[in-house]
Amino acid sequence: MAAKEEEFVYRSKLPDISIPNHLPLHTYCFERMAEVKERACIIEGSTGKVYHYEQVKSISTWVGAGLARLGVGRGDVIMILLPNCPEFVFTFLGASFIGAITTPANPHYTPGEIAKQAHASGAKLVITRATYVEKLNNVNQHLIIVTLEDPAPQGCVAFSVLLEQQACEMGFEVGPEEVVALPFSSGTTGLPKGVMLTHSALVSTVAQQVDGENTNVHLRPDDVMLCLLPLFHIYSLNMLLCSLRSGASVLIVEKFEMCTLLRLIQSFKVSFAPLVPPLVLAMAKNPAVEKYDLSSLRMLMSGAAPLGKDLEEALQAKIPNATIAQGYGMTEAGPVIAMSLAFAKEPFPIKSGSGGTVVRNAQIKIIDLSTGLSLPHGQSGEICIRGPQLMKGYLNNPEATAKTIDKNGWLHTGDIGYIDDDEELFIVDRVKELIKYKAFQVAPAELEAILVKHPFIADVAVVAQKDEAVGELPVAFVVISGNHEITAEEIKQFVAKEVVFYKKLHHVYFVDSIPKSQSGKILRNQMQSKFPSG
Repeated sequence: MAAKEEEFVYRSKLPDISIPNHLPLHTYCFERMAEVKERACIIEGSTGKVYHYEQVKSISTWVGAGLARLGVGRGDVIMILLPNCPEFVFTFLGASFIGAITTPANPHYTPGEIAKQAHASGAKLVITRATYVEKLNNVNQHLIIVTLEDPAPQGCVAFSVLLEQQACEMGFEVGPEEVVALPFSSGTTGLPKGVMLTHSALVSTVAQQVDGENTNVHLRPDDVMLCLLPLFHIYSLNMLLCSLRSGASVLIVEKFEMCTLLRLIQSFKVSFAPLVPPLVLAMAKNPAVEKYDLSSLRMLMSGAAPLGKDLEEALQAKIPNATIAQGYGMTEAGPVIAMSLAFAKEPFPIKSGSGGTVVRNAQIKIIDLSTGLSLPHGQSGEICIRGPQLMKGYLNNPEATAKTIDKNGWLHTGDIGYIDDDEELFIVDRVKELIKYKAFQVAPAELEAILVKHPFIADVAVVAQKDEAVGELPVAFVVISGNHEITAEEIKQFVAKEVVFYKKLHHVYFVDSIPKSQSGKILRNQMQSKFPSG
């Protein structure tokens, strides 16, 4: 007999908690200020400079007031075009104080990619470095450009100007359903879209992890979190907010260099390190890891892509005292969907390869792709999540929103997985077309749109090719138009001029045709069989 639609719904093994999601995000993050104000909050890895909690809150408040003086109002969008640095944190929180919205962007994006996000988000002001200002020349809208450097380049404003009039506590009334963050994601398919995350959603996702009697992620005020993953990625931004709420210290590292990283972990006694599988691979295989004292590490979390059992065990052998486990999420889910309870205050046993258990105050169901019915333990289907942490929707795109969040409030992830008898989630495949290069999303549609502009290309399909080091590589199958001649290298260079490094094509294969469904949709699964053997 067929199961009823809502018969199989799974919850956390931890009890639900009270979530104060009526609070603005900044108020929630600094709610315990009296207890932590003299503790180290932000540590700048490159200089060792320490900002205490009271300083971080004050500076963020001043930045918010400074932004307001430059004409940024409630609901206006600020683009942060920066690598990891304290100013990223001050700007994000400062915007929250005045009811503005932050859209974080990758500073390695090409001018065209930056222009697309600035236009789509309606950005009014951008915070960046002088070295990236030229990339903003293609933005066909008036932008106030603020640079960290003082003096600022001609036509720009120095960040120090924002701090000139040190403001008192801001008195803005920010509603819980107002948008505070606007990261861009390709979702399950298609081009990048602005994901509207509200104050309520981000408060909820942080609370689901670090609030309550038995926390899902047991962060303590004496913990030091490694912030190496880019803050323009929702995974890293989420972990930063969790640390602020917990009163922990955050060690900000701008770029990855193995020996520098290991030295910083040793020097600052890092205890919690959010990672991605390529970083786990690098640490597991690098002999330098054994030359440093990493005994302070107690939690290593892997996310953004599945971590294989062998890789997990290889790193565990090098750092035996640390708990190594995984979390799972997506930007649209605010972002956390599930997380290992090995990180809980009262931990559960680790299951290798598990994405964890659904976070508290949320529900997961696994649906059959053919019938849409929810499935029992052990059966694979599409993972769907419902909870207070979900996005409000895609900016100016109700059609894509409706395709992602159904009428009953379930967000369809596009990932295939199953729930085992212990309520643990395992991801086994993807429905969605996204390519995961390291922790970065590559949308095939975006690269295909570039390729079809070439006069010698008649048709194209971009798909993922497995790779041990980075997870998946973007590769293209190309149909040449007429009798034209073009090399694979020329095609790769054509794309490379338009995109950031991780979206570059790694291989080009020439084919006679691209398999498509009757509706014209590329049958990407069939392309996998066309990879050259060996």
